Amino acid sequence: MASPLVISTHFSSIPHKTRHRSLSLLCSSVSTAIFMNPISKPNKNDIFSLKKPSKELLISRKFIACTSIGDTETKDSSLVGEDSAAFDLEEQKISSWIYFTVILGVVLFVLDVVWIDNSTGYGKAFIEAVSELSDSHEVVMLILILIFAGVHSGMASFRDAAEKLIGERAYRVLFAGISLPLAVSMVVYFINHRYEGLQLWQVQNVPGVHQLLWLANFISFFFLYPSTFNLLEVAAVDKPKIHLWETGIMRITRHPQMVGQVIWCLAHTIWIGNSVAVAASVGLIAHHLFGVWNGDRRLARRYGEDFETVKARTSIVPFAAILDGRQKLPKDYYREFIRLPYLTITAVTLGAYFAHPLMQGASFNLHW
Repeated sequence: MASPLVISTHFSSIPHKTRHRSLSLLCSSVSTAIFMNPISKPNKNDIFSLKKPSKELLISRKFIACTSIGDTETKDSSLVGEDSAAFDLEEQKISSWIYFTVILGVVLFVLDVVWIDNSTGYGKAFIEAVSELSDSHEVVMLILILIFAGVHSGMASFRDAAEKLIGERAYRVLFAGISLPLAVSMVVYFINHRYEGLQLWQVQNVPGVHQLLWLANFISFFFLYPSTFNLLEVAAVDKPKIHLWETGIMRITRHPQMVGQVIWCLAHTIWIGNSVAVAASVGLIAHHLFGVWNGDRRLARRYGEDFETVKARTSIVPFAAILDGRQKLPKDYYREFIRLPYLTITAVTLGAYFAHPLMQGASFNLHW
């Protein structure tokens, strides 16, 4: 009975945070002693020491978990992929975000001069050239998507080889420099011609439809933009990498961009209800379904067994791995969404909704 009394008295005489650290070190020290020398008894002096943990102690914590009092979140040690949307303000450099802002401004300026501005850019000429292939807006829409998809997926497929030749940052600039103008052309053409197809149904006057589709569209953006997990890499401020994400939205589906695109397409097609919307949706969904196969192929080649592990406990179809028990959600799963990237998506999505009239007006003024 003496030992527990001594331990209790010892902890009660030190500050709250120190007690947490003491108990954590106590548990970790015991586990270290057992792990490193399971036959001999642990050294009493080591157990109650508050010295800086040794290298062996830190290693042992990977094998035996002992959470201190007051801990509210424990890290899943079974993860082999990366923690999605993790964002630590302490690790951010102001200079990096200044570079990001400058690069973004330069990219938008160059894009406007070289592609968007009808007096200097080639965007209008590109649209006119494609439009000469057919009088059908549906066909032109599909051709624009096919061109974008071919370039985007093709360059992604050759990424490994190209990065070895010119480097990660240079290839990211080349990739964005070609893909971005094609994406802008595709979006502008859709906005300008979305109501020029054959009307197939009309549900815009049905009560509740607008609210339901707005909610679906809002949700789609949480799936559509996992690129917000690494914005500095998107702008090539940090060296671009191929990431094996495993938490957050990835627990629901391994291919969130595909799921988000399907939701977005269905919502807009139901609302617009004509042949142009159907054609655009068919093209975009087909492109993203190809991306599912191509993405898995590239991740398998890059990460090998780690990808197979992630693949085994995730799914393409949303919630499938959760429902069949392959994906075990942590008790504090909601914490994986209370992060700055997801808050950024929320703000940008709401901003884009209210900016719809501006985007539509700007697209119309281009006369593409």
